[in-house]
Amino acid sequence: MLNAGADKVSINSAASRTPEFIRAASRRFGRQCIVVNIDPKRVIRDGREIWDVHINGGRIPTGLEAVAWAREVERLGAGEIVLTCMDADGTKNGYDLEMTRAVADAVGIPVVASGGAGHPEHLRAALAEGGASAALAASIFHYREFSIPQTKNYLDQHGVPVRLVRNGASSAAASV
Repeated sequence: MLNAGADKVSINSAASRTPEFIRAASRRFGRQCIVVNIDPKRVIRDGREIWDVHINGGRIPTGLEAVAWAREVERLGAGEIVLTCMDADGTKNGYDLEMTRAVADAVGIPVVASGGAGHPEHLRAALAEGGASAALAASIFHYREFSIPQTKNYLDQHGVPVRLVRNGASSAAASV
């Protein structure tokens, strides 16, 4: 994909199965091209709640703890993390801000909050309170609950720096 012109690739299951793949990809293409997706679920292990990383679309637990795994993928050369809280994904009740903050505070690379956006306020909270560098949203746009310009205007009005869509530019090409 990178040789074909993609700016970045996202690795999830392959990264947890073969962590050295992150290092090899990073060395070959540069860490700025390597994004690792981390998909944790809250589980009870040894009597305490942890964020257990899952793979294969959240179906298979890995036994990896999300914060420790985030530190490891950064050490191996990932340039960015997309953090999808599997418990919140699709709920439209907001991101898991506690998990997002814990991972963002643990690493020095950008963390993209994912899973749970149902309102532009959720994106603002992920950025302002969750410590995320960016926020991913899908359903609110796919189902036209909010438009990209509406969302960007909301974020702008609440102090989040965004590139606003002006002069009839296509909202489909805009990014939050």
